[in-house]
Amino acid sequence: MRWSQVVRGARALHRDERGAAMVEYAIVTAVIAVVALTAAQALGGALTDVFNDITAALEGI
Repeated sequence: MRWSQVVRGARALHRDERGAAMVEYAIVTAVIAVVALTAAQALGGALTDVFNDITAALEGI
């Protein structure tokens, strides 16, 4: 393999942006997953409080 072929191949890979787009989509997906997990945890805690309040109110009857 000649050096010029290596350089040409490296330049072609450098111009190809498909890999960069995949990395960007992976980062966006990871951020969405973290936000969804955080929201689910917060909502879960709030729901636990609501059901505890309902249970306490029903026990008082």
